[in-house]
Amino acid sequence: MENFKVQNGKAVREAKRRVHHFAMLKQRGQKIVMVTAYDYPTGLAADAAGVDAVLVGDSLGMVALGFDQTIPVTMDMMIHHTAAVRRAVKRAFLIGDLPFLSYKVSPEQALTNAGRFVQEAGAEAVKLEGGGEVAPMITKIVTAGIPVMGHIGLMPQSLHKHGGYRVQGRQNETAQMLVEDAKAIEHAGVFALVAEAVDPEAAAEICAAVSIPVIGIGASRICDGQVLVLSDLVGAIPAPPPKFVKRYTSVYDTMEGAIREFCGDVRSGKFPQEQHEY
Repeated sequence: MENFKVQNGKAVREAKRRVHHFAMLKQRGQKIVMVTAYDYPTGLAADAAGVDAVLVGDSLGMVALGFDQTIPVTMDMMIHHTAAVRRAVKRAFLIGDLPFLSYKVSPEQALTNAGRFVQEAGAEAVKLEGGGEVAPMITKIVTAGIPVMGHIGLMPQSLHKHGGYRVQGRQNETAQMLVEDAKAIEHAGVFALVAEAVDPEAAAEICAAVSIPVIGIGASRICDGQVLVLSDLVGAIPAPPPKFVKRYTSVYDTMEGAIREFCGDVRSGKFPQEQHEY
């Protein structure tokens, strides 16, 4: 599938997003746009809309598989969903999210599972959560030729350790820890990092402390880009979204309404009609 944009009244083929585009966009002062996707249809929509990157996040555990947290998500689940998104995404940069206990046991384990994302699912990079403690894992993966995106702040895989989903960096001490984590993973080799649910002042300190792009999710406008869970921004699930989400439509209401109308048409005999028959 070719991707085009209109420039001076003409259709111009858009460049495939690569890892170097993140640094280039930051240098130009252009905001980076990333969304999650979990299957072929969501991948198609995200790519056609023109996002810079698509993350197959382990949040699929909640928005696609019905879990109440990300911890039950396995590597096999992530590979399955990432491969489906890969078949849809042609222009955007595709990132696979390393799930719980798939990389913290050892650098060797981290490399093996990162390699699975690339070889089996077609991902172009992986994302992992953590600060200085995951630096050896990041270095091992990057040295093997696989780009890594970091993730600090609220880390859903550490839900039990941090006592729930809480804003990070509101105290000076915790803000400084976030800055040190950002610097550690930058030094280890990440090309960008996600800062989730971070106090705005702490987010500003993180952005000032590193040279790599910082992509926020509930971390203020100061970040170099933004990412949202696709199901949140399109209203695919009826539950209220987090405070930091802007809901642009309600796909759930549209689907439910269409299915309800279908039920009525079948029961009343309005569907199918002659034009629906072979």
